[in-house]
Amino acid sequence: MFCEKAMELIRELHRAPEGQLPAFNEDGLRQVLEEMKALYEQNQSDVNEAKSGGRSDLIPTIKFRHCSLLRNRRCTVAYLYDRLLRIRALRWEYGSILPNALRFHMSAEEMEWFNNYKRSLATYMRSLGGDEGLDITQDVKPPKSLYIEVRCLKDYGEFEVDDGTSVLLKKNSQHFLPRWKCEQLIRQGVLEHILS
Repeated sequence: MFCEKAMELIRELHRAPEGQLPAFNEDGLRQVLEEMKALYEQNQSDVNEAKSGGRSDLIPTIKFRHCSLLRNRRCTVAYLYDRLLRIRALRWEYGSILPNALRFHMSAEEMEWFNNYKRSLATYMRSLGGDEGLDITQDVKPPKSLYIEVRCLKDYGEFEVDDGTSVLLKKNSQHFLPRWKCEQLIRQGVLEHILS
């Protein structure tokens, strides 16, 4: 049936919870593109026949196939664009290093796009705030306090704080650290914020 595979791609994204990235459906996308190629070739032969043979009875069929082509294209672009929006949101949530489980769900082209976006964002952040730059991915929501209590979930090693002191982050150790230095490690699962 026309456009069913393309609609299934959209349904697949719709079923995935917000903030999660389903596996890239390369087979489904390939099937949609093959269907589009077949529709285009059928239209080309019917257009040639309608022009040479003067068969105006083929025009509604040609228009129907053309509308199916346009719908497939819209669904394919919507699928790819929605995935890019989700990948961009993952950069803000997890930082510049994605967990392997998320990387596994991305195509090679999406990984390339993620790396380019990551570099562009880093260049932009370095251009802000003078010599050090400004990390705009921190404090997405205004903090209630500048320091937070955190518990280390796994051995991480030494962690340097702004005043030059270093803290050894060992599993199950608790520390009182600046929020903005910890947020990235909290997102990566190294630290956990202790709520009192």
